[in-house]
Amino acid sequence: MPGSGQIRQLRRRIKSVQSTQKITRAMEMIAASRIMKAQRRVQQARPYAEQIHEVIKGLAVANEVRSHPLLTPHDENAHVAVVVNTSDRGLAGAYNANVLKVAEATIREEERAGRTVELYIVGRKGKGYFTYRGRSATRDWEGLTDEPTMEGAAEVANVLMDRYATGELDRVWLVYTDFKSALTQAPVRMELLPVKAEEFEGGEEIAPEFLFEPDPAELLDRLIPRYVEAKVFHGLLEASASEHAARQRAMKAATDNADDVKNSLSRVMNQARQDQITTELSEIVSGAEALGSG
Repeated sequence: MPGSGQIRQLRRRIKSVQSTQKITRAMEMIAASRIMKAQRRVQQARPYAEQIHEVIKGLAVANEVRSHPLLTPHDENAHVAVVVNTSDRGLAGAYNANVLKVAEATIREEERAGRTVELYIVGRKGKGYFTYRGRSATRDWEGLTDEPTMEGAAEVANVLMDRYATGELDRVWLVYTDFKSALTQAPVRMELLPVKAEEFEGGEEIAPEFLFEPDPAELLDRLIPRYVEAKVFHGLLEASASEHAARQRAMKAATDNADDVKNSLSRVMNQARQDQITTELSEIVSGAEALGSG
């Protein structure tokens, strides 16, 4: 016979599941609001990057850009950097696992080709993943993933550009998650350095009535690093939106699962209460019959 102790235990479990469900539902709503904010930031940053790109294309028509250190491929391709963009926090489903899978594949590909790979990690989860596997990062950053800033992107980009310009790195890959929609995010890799000169082809020469201060060549030297910073910032923003979308889906799934568990426990508890009532009624009827026959 189910006792009152079992029923109390079931009630405690149901209450615990309900408390968990409130937390996951709140986290789902927070993530949903942050997706919209992250999408707006992606859209707001796009004109800046597009305008820099267009200005460089216009200046490149009359000026040689291929000689810039960030556009010049190195004769040797022995040292490669892989920048991995993960999250600082968990509870985001397979978000980190997917981007880390692409990063691992990139590292294996470069090492099979005989190249030395250096890791640069954005996000606490990526750092923990590679540290556990005995691979330390040359540099890591935390606190950039939730709400990326241009200053944070510039810090990451400047470390990589300095090392590329001095010949310490020969190629730089940026691995991040591309936000396509609230339901679809795809981990991708982008060759950040060297910048391809072909990206600046097809521009129209800027009209001669424009005066440049400083001169066009010096302006190019300043704009190309800003272009690289904008690409890093774009990757951070896309990854941030993807992280929030993945967390929203994970928390929705957790909320739905908690609802299923709560319903299942309620059925078990109701059955236990029914069995207890039936048993008590049987005992009362049996006692009454015994008294009557006596």
